[in-house]
Amino acid sequence: MQALLSVAPGGPETLELTTLPDPSPGKGELLIAVKAAGVNFPDTLIIRDLYQMKPPRPFAPGGEIAGEVLAIGEGVTGFEPGDRVLALTGHGGFATHLTIKAATAIKFPDDMPYEDAACFIFTYGTSYHALKDRALLQAGETMLILGAAGGVGSAAIELGKAMGARVIAAVSSEDKAAFCKQIGADETIVYPREMDRDAQKAFSGQIKALAGPNGVDVVYDAVGGPFSEPALRSMAWNGRFLVVGFPAGIPNLPLNLPLLKGCQIVGVFWGASVFRDPQGHAQNVAELFTLYAKSQIKPRISAQFPLNQAADALKLLADRSVLGKLVITPGAT
Repeated sequence: MQALLSVAPGGPETLELTTLPDPSPGKGELLIAVKAAGVNFPDTLIIRDLYQMKPPRPFAPGGEIAGEVLAIGEGVTGFEPGDRVLALTGHGGFATHLTIKAATAIKFPDDMPYEDAACFIFTYGTSYHALKDRALLQAGETMLILGAAGGVGSAAIELGKAMGARVIAAVSSEDKAAFCKQIGADETIVYPREMDRDAQKAFSGQIKALAGPNGVDVVYDAVGGPFSEPALRSMAWNGRFLVVGFPAGIPNLPLNLPLLKGCQIVGVFWGASVFRDPQGHAQNVAELFTLYAKSQIKPRISAQFPLNQAADALKLLADRSVLGKLVITPGAT
């Protein structure tokens, strides 16, 4: 087998394509031939030791895979060789083969391509948990998405529309704005990459102008940094500000604003929720498959990379220049 390994803390340039012995499934495990691996922002952090999880080196990044079951370990029931499964792996997905706990594997529909399956659970799972479980988003409400052209942001656009919300997509370029309109956003705002106080005031004014006099009911903040405060200032009474991620840095928010606006700041830690509420997660996954079957959601894959070019995909993601999702196809050359 081959794997793209992190051998020392650092950027994508530190990863090494390595040939390893083929693994065998242990008790309770499945051996998977990885057909596709989704690329997500945590992959850019875990190789720098900046993520919550710090696996021992060497390890392969790649926390989301889809593939074919090749072999079954002792004690595993409900799976057979040839089954098509997807799984959240935490790491290890940038490889041709991988062993996973059978309990983490999810069979997916035959009409779903491996590439879609590998880009499905992380982004849609995060955004559906955020909007359904944390924000309690209601039809007719207005939602602002920061970083709307990225993986979780574009998933939030589709899910917000499927749930009946009015969606304002905030992005950093006209190309990203056009992409967001294409996948369903009602309105778009292009904000500058550098946000000083004057730019913050202007951004807040743009949000309020589009949201109307009542303000924004839900903010989906997948950016952080200086972009968060203008969004918080645009909140409606009883609004919900979702804390999803911080690629622009952890923001410093004035806590008088939630008091004055009667709004909530709500954390979204989907990975922890999966383990704390497995039944709720299973229900959400079933509902997401239904939305996919109805063509209300579909991963927006903008590029595919073979395993030996996976570092290039991570560089693009770290530069925040990606529209939708990137996918690694380990069997490609």
